[in-house]
Amino acid sequence: MALTLAEAAKLSNDIVLQGVIETIIQDSPILQTLPFIEITGNGLTYNRENANPAVTFFDVGDTWTESTPTFTQITANLKIIGGDADVDNYLLTTRSNIQDLRAAVIRLKAKAVQQKFEDTFVNGDTGVDAKSFDGVDKLSTGGQAISMGVNGATLTLAKLDELIDLVKGGKPDLILMSKRSRRTLNNLARSSGGFLETDRNEFGEMVQYYDGVPVGVSDYISDAKTVGSSSDCSTIYVMQTGEGAVSGLTAPGGLTVETIGSLETKDATRTRVKWYVSMALFNTLKLAKLTGVRP
Repeated sequence: MALTLAEAAKLSNDIVLQGVIETIIQDSPILQTLPFIEITGNGLTYNRENANPAVTFFDVGDTWTESTPTFTQITANLKIIGGDADVDNYLLTTRSNIQDLRAAVIRLKAKAVQQKFEDTFVNGDTGVDAKSFDGVDKLSTGGQAISMGVNGATLTLAKLDELIDLVKGGKPDLILMSKRSRRTLNNLARSSGGFLETDRNEFGEMVQYYDGVPVGVSDYISDAKTVGSSSDCSTIYVMQTGEGAVSGLTAPGGLTVETIGSLETKDATRTRVKWYVSMALFNTLKLAKLTGVRP
């Protein structure tokens, strides 16, 4: 069963870990939305559906023909994201009355893990970094990738509607874009005589909605991509999340905070923040992107 990090945190009795998870999901619409499937082993092999079986009408006495769906077998391997956080024992002893330095340093390291995951979720390419995993930009291909034009163009509501319609089997769970694209979308909504819907999410934050779909902003979507002769282009992604769609994969226990202990070569205590994680796209029709979005 897939659980979001927010739900998984409720199952943990580790106060430090709960605080770490709260820290990394606060500013990330991706981690707020994306469910994670816990897997045992170093990866998950699954069949991605390519084409549905054919069906037709028959008369009485007709010879029936067999047709089966086609699949591509995909293996998503867990990758390791993490880092060590050292706290000087002198500072830990003499300044703990001012601030819990260890907790602060761990949260900063966890924030770095969150940022690395979000960057990889968008831009990951195993052809560039074999230690990472493929992100949504690389996974949305073929008919699920449309463009504003040969050299890009300014976003229109009609084109955004076309992008949303590429996701089949229900509405998307998330529209992901850059801050610049969100400003453009707000201007388009105002120009049409309306505003984007807003509501509070489970974390108490105000979230905008377009056509009932939450709009998320990622700092890792570039506004300087090249499309044709234009080098000021961005990309917008839409996706359904969960089992059968776009989902995170994690080892049992998820994100972990491990105390390494005192170091031999310096008077400090080390804590390791690590995450065995990846992502899976179970159905290509659950993810789409719009390229060439210019200001």
